[in-house]
Amino acid sequence: MNSKKVIFQVHRMGKSNKDEVLDKAEKDLLALRNQYVSRLVKELNGTDFWKLRRAYSPGVQEYVEAATLCKFCKTGTLLNLDELNATFLPLSDPSVEPLQINVLDYLLGLADLTGELMRLAISRISDGELEFADKICRFVRDLHRELTLLVPGMDDNHDMKTKMDVMLQSVMKIENACFSVHVRGSEYIPLIGSNDPSFTLMGVPDMEP
Repeated sequence: MNSKKVIFQVHRMGKSNKDEVLDKAEKDLLALRNQYVSRLVKELNGTDFWKLRRAYSPGVQEYVEAATLCKFCKTGTLLNLDELNATFLPLSDPSVEPLQINVLDYLLGLADLTGELMRLAISRISDGELEFADKICRFVRDLHRELTLLVPGMDDNHDMKTKMDVMLQSVMKIENACFSVHVRGSEYIPLIGSNDPSFTLMGVPDMEP
């Protein structure tokens, strides 16, 4: 829930308040780690936390989504798994195995990230920030391409394959929105933010990522 609040907060970002919003989001992520992740670490101390992964996996995926969204909005780059896990190390007792996010939960979080980036791209286009929307488009397209190569070789990949289908829809929606703006110009921008349920982007219907 707290990770989702950070994501909602980032979506309120605009040209005039970008630094302020992202600084607040990073502080909230730090508070989230110190208050909630640290509690998880203590509860799992001395147990096989890999076997208990499914009990806390959804929350971890949401955290990955929030943290990677903040990093992309601030630097335009991807927060990798090693960087993410490094932020968890101070929460663990040095004498025990530290809680670490595994590859699958990280990738599942990245798949969800593309849905938030799709919403962010549409919002930026509505505000006339076409360069930022194009940047998001390239990033999401590259991410989807890399995951398309990786996912088939994964052992426990049922959830990931399902999310990849939704991820492709997000890629298509961003691409079509950016394409339509470049082709039709500013006349298209007000339609992007339309609340008309009949409005779709080049035939791609709205979906829930």
